[in-house]
Amino acid sequence: MQAGKHVLCEKPIAMHADEAQTLLQTAQDYPHLKVMEAFMYRFHPQWIQTLEWVRSGTIGDLTTIQTVFSYYKDDPENIRNRPETGGGGLMDIGCYPISVSRFLFESEPQRVFGWMQYDPLLKVDRLTSGLLEFEDGTSSFTVSTQMSAYQRVLVFGRTGRIEVQIPFNAPHDRPIILLLEQNGKMHEITLPAANQYQLQGDAFSNSILENTPVPTRLNDAVNNMRAIDALRKSHENDAWCNLRTSQ
Repeated sequence: MQAGKHVLCEKPIAMHADEAQTLLQTAQDYPHLKVMEAFMYRFHPQWIQTLEWVRSGTIGDLTTIQTVFSYYKDDPENIRNRPETGGGGLMDIGCYPISVSRFLFESEPQRVFGWMQYDPLLKVDRLTSGLLEFEDGTSSFTVSTQMSAYQRVLVFGRTGRIEVQIPFNAPHDRPIILLLEQNGKMHEITLPAANQYQLQGDAFSNSILENTPVPTRLNDAVNNMRAIDALRKSHENDAWCNLRTSQ
């Protein structure tokens, strides 16, 4: 920003919420520049469709979301395994289920509970589970950097559910299938292939060219970091961490 450049910053946007808040405040000094956190999944048609189903009541009132996201990588030279650069499961991939839950509930968690297992040599969390309590429901997740590779998001409503089979690393070269259950019947909805990174880049570029607000504003990034910080604090204190007073 100081160099006069627009900024599309890879997630998570900072090491902790205070840094993200500093960025938000600094960005206000550069109103002519666009700054956005790069959560590419939100631009994929499967998530636009999922949000539309939730909003329209297709599965009834949203009740709970369950997410698993994992891969195996124990290379100490990999940036994802360096604590000084924000390595570990919570920061690298735990930010996704937190973001997804806030995206679908369209609100902030009131309190969270987190549990983390650290690699004794790498000093980063290799297995993390979290529970987020919203006013109208819950979201739970498990992420791991040393587990069999897998990802899935299950979205439950009072009368149906949605299964997002490849929620975060959606392939750009083949169609995506969403599963929608209604009244006990499962439906397969096929969506055309889409490059979520290109869609994100196009959306960000359009906000520059047309001088419109970015699709995901910086306060969203700050709130995601607050939830990440709270989950870490919950683990350290072995207790629920209340977020109501910090929003």
